[in-house]
Amino acid sequence: MMIAAVALVVVILLVAFILIPRGPKYGHAKKVDSNVTYDKPARMYTKAEVSLHNKRTDCWVIIKDKVYDVTSYVEEHPGGDAILDHAGDDSTEGFFGPQHATRVFDMINDFYIGDLKL
Repeated sequence: MMIAAVALVVVILLVAFILIPRGPKYGHAKKVDSNVTYDKPARMYTKAEVSLHNKRTDCWVIIKDKVYDVTSYVEEHPGGDAILDHAGDDSTEGFFGPQHATRVFDMINDFYIGDLKL
């Protein structure tokens, strides 16, 4: 009787292991590629357009010729107002500084809005 109960538990666990989806295909976190290709063409912004978004309540930055609207992140930025030092301007150097953990490289794509018109 005890062997039958243990066997039943093992079978249930095996079935659950096989049937429960896992991995990136099923919504688990995966590394975001910074060279992502989007289905639609990227919106192009001039440096003059980006420079208009230079406030706490409207903050865009340029990182490696890509434009990001980080307005919703300004208040959460662990470095405080440092994110505003280059609001409306090129923030590439500051972004790749030693103060940032590697997770920022994954997070930044969430704020991407277009490319810088060169």
